[in-house]
Amino acid sequence: MRLFRERGYDKTTMRAIAAEAGVSASNAYYYFAGKEHLIQGFYDQVAADHRTAAREVLARERDLEARIAGVQRAWLDVAEPYHEFAVQFFRNAADPDSPLSPFSSESEPAREAVVSLYREVLAGSKTKIPSDLADALPELLWLAQMGLVLHWIHDRSPDRERSRRLVARGARLTARAISLARFRILRPLVDEVHGLFMEFLPGTMRRAATSARPPAP
Repeated sequence: MRLFRERGYDKTTMRAIAAEAGVSASNAYYYFAGKEHLIQGFYDQVAADHRTAAREVLARERDLEARIAGVQRAWLDVAEPYHEFAVQFFRNAADPDSPLSPFSSESEPAREAVVSLYREVLAGSKTKIPSDLADALPELLWLAQMGLVLHWIHDRSPDRERSRRLVARGARLTARAISLARFRILRPLVDEVHGLFMEFLPGTMRRAATSARPPAP
């Protein structure tokens, strides 16, 4: 991580990483096929640390807003030591064709770990989740976290205070929207938003295609 910060991702070689770690290049390649695999390991570790950091708030809170905000604040705490690296790394991860993209198939294990965490956020809350939205909401909450990540990368406020305010306001708005979704009068709007994300959100397109059915006569 230090080499990536100092030299940039593109200019940091596996050989240099191995030398800094005190191992041979062949030994490094035995465990990691390349830099991309190192980053996937980093993704997995951050996702695991995030789940651990979120345990306390999920055990304590039943209110949906508090659960969403607590889980997202936990991510900010876990990610903070890597802020400088994330700024350097972002242009690589933002490439939609890169295996480092959070939407890539290579990133699926880390992505699914966070989606699973949001399933737990919803399942443990006292808010009744509409059954037809239960499958989509965890992934939409993960997408909201990706928006938080983008803001955090550009956040230069002391202690990332702006990112923490975004968490508080975003969690409040999200919890209210989920609560309102149970009212029949709002169902057409909710269904439209759901369909929009299912069709255009990266990572859902393949699933939507495989589950498509021919139109009724």
